[in-house]
Amino acid sequence: MRAAIVGIAGLSLTAAEAALFATYPPAGAILFRRNVAEPTQLRALTEALRAVLPENAPILVDQEGGRVARLRPPSWRAHPSAATIGVLYERDRDKGLRAARLTGALIGLECAAAGIDVVCAPVLDLRLPETHAAIGDRAYSSDPLAMAALGRAMADGLLAAGVQPVGKHAPGHGRASVDSHLALPVVQATDLSSDLVPFARNTDLPWMLTAHILYPALDPERPATLSPAIIRDVIRGRIGFDGVLASDDLAMHALAGSPAERATAALAAGCDIALYCPGDAEGNAAVLAACPALTGAATARLAAGRTLAASRRMPLDGAKLSDERDGLLA
Repeated sequence: MRAAIVGIAGLSLTAAEAALFATYPPAGAILFRRNVAEPTQLRALTEALRAVLPENAPILVDQEGGRVARLRPPSWRAHPSAATIGVLYERDRDKGLRAARLTGALIGLECAAAGIDVVCAPVLDLRLPETHAAIGDRAYSSDPLAMAALGRAMADGLLAAGVQPVGKHAPGHGRASVDSHLALPVVQATDLSSDLVPFARNTDLPWMLTAHILYPALDPERPATLSPAIIRDVIRGRIGFDGVLASDDLAMHALAGSPAERATAALAAGCDIALYCPGDAEGNAAVLAACPALTGAATARLAAGRTLAASRRMPLDGAKLSDERDGLLA
């Protein structure tokens, strides 16, 4: 199994994609709007992926709520943004935390029913005055402790549905005033201690994603995704995270080099998994051919995440949970 997770091109798995995965088995697959039409189609797609991926390889999706949602109405529920839940939390902490947990549970139920077992949420980045709209209302609050608590609540809801949450984007995207999809943000702040709090208080999450951001105070030369110093000393060290560490999407324009060069650099820096999302055949082939096998440590972390989700899963009534959340947000 290669240390990479990749996207696919369309609504169904092609013969060429299946053949590539047989030759270079990825550690998993990630889905986007281009891959999602309605429940029957999506379930058929995840079943086709399961048939060609290695055993226990995860299928991921970005399903945060708000504008970052790959499963959308009318086939699936609309879910509130993190900022909407954050406003409720400011008025009533207990109601805000409950809404965050219910949202995680409802998203988790829908994703699990579709055959998806890892949800790339919650966002743990602070929402600050300078925060670019690329994060914006995806973040709950400017308060590190509120961010930590609300992120924890959403993650707990996902786990209750048997789905693994992913904290993002370590060590913090909130001070970035540039969209890392388009260019490399540079965060000049020298004291990032408040940014680390939501991550440090959620170190037991099974997964985290890195940030494609240059923090000169931490590493003047390399963005976090490609920085051995930041991954070793900050994410694994100061934050204390010991779960699966995946890169953010390596196709984003914050990074330079070919897809294969980006993937191998992320792994060399200390990421467990290189994440390459566009689903293009040439890029997928280059990344999978270039990436080595998963390390023993990464394999153990993936297994621990599956075990955690299985142990936390509980019976949930989606209709009742949805009614309760609607009442909280009314």
